Amino acid sequence: MPAPKSTTQPNARCWVWFKGDPLKTEGSWKGGWYGAPSVIGGVRIEHHDYVPCRVPEWRVVFSEPADLLSPPSVPDDAEWKLYPTEPQ
Repeated sequence: MPAPKSTTQPNARCWVWFKGDPLKTEGSWKGGWYGAPSVIGGVRIEHHDYVPCRVPEWRVVFSEPADLLSPPSVPDDAEWKLYPTEPQ
C-alpha cells in the first residue's frame, strides 16, 4: 500500500540536490524523483529506490538544471531533511 500523500497538489517530476562526499564526489542534482509541496512545509519527495521523505525547498527544482553540478544557494546551518515526514 503506498504512503498517504501530504501534499496539496499532485506529484511532479523533480531534481534533488545531494551534497556528495567531500573526499570522493562532488554534489549534484539527481533526477528520477517526484515531489510536491508538503502541507507541513518543505517538499515531500519520492523515488522508487528510497523511502518518501520531506526536504527543504532549496534542495528541489521542478525543471532540469542546465548544469547538474551547479549547487543551489545553501543556507547557513541548513537542514538537509525535515521531520516529521507526514502531518500528525
